[in-house]
Amino acid sequence: MIELKNISKKYGEFPALKGLDLTVAAGEIFGFIGPNGAGKTTTIKILGGIMAPTTGEVFVCGLNMLDEPEKAKQIIGFIPDRPYLYDKITGMEFLKFTADLYGVNSNRFAARAQEKLDFFSLLDWSDELIESYSHGMKQRLIMAAALLHDPEVIIVDEPMVGLDPIAIMKVKKLFRQLADQGKTIFMSTHTLKVAEDICDRIGVIHKGRVVATGTTADLQREAQITETDLEKVFINLTTETPA
Repeated sequence: MIELKNISKKYGEFPALKGLDLTVAAGEIFGFIGPNGAGKTTTIKILGGIMAPTTGEVFVCGLNMLDEPEKAKQIIGFIPDRPYLYDKITGMEFLKFTADLYGVNSNRFAARAQEKLDFFSLLDWSDELIESYSHGMKQRLIMAAALLHDPEVIIVDEPMVGLDPIAIMKVKKLFRQLADQGKTIFMSTHTLKVAEDICDRIGVIHKGRVVATGTTADLQREAQITETDLEKVFINLTTETPA
């Protein structure tokens, strides 16, 4: 599970986050939505241990990110919105590099790597240099790498960017299967339809504060809107909420 306690973050004098409190249970897909500049990426980076908060604590499966960063990161799979990869190595070499970082047993690596590459339709490209991959292929490779060590917590920033409709459908189904296995998924997205389709709960962040959390029905009540369209709920919550 994930727990954020009173998280704030300042860039100079600018408060990007203002006292975030969030809990995401094991087996839950939590969607995180908000306008540009609301604090989504900052939250993702703090949750993944890439950036330290100015104040507050992050717990991942009971591990304090500040006190035990290596142990906490060991059980996280991080999928960024923009894949930063080494172009001059092959897809399989990148997976081996990732597996070594996470201490994946060498005897199990080949089977796991083949399984992930096959699922993400990259098996035929496994020995090709990454520089020859399309953006969508790179995104799928990042996902394969992030799931290689069977993490308990999966942090995803804009997971569907660059993916074709078939890949999007497969990833949605995969996330649901992982959640059903007890994995915790924290997903930041601009694609409201994706959040509506697969998330158990959704949090709305606006100007550094979480202004609402809950199911789509909960958010409708919070926004005082009867329509089922999450876009209308989102607009209401992020245009009428004071800073």
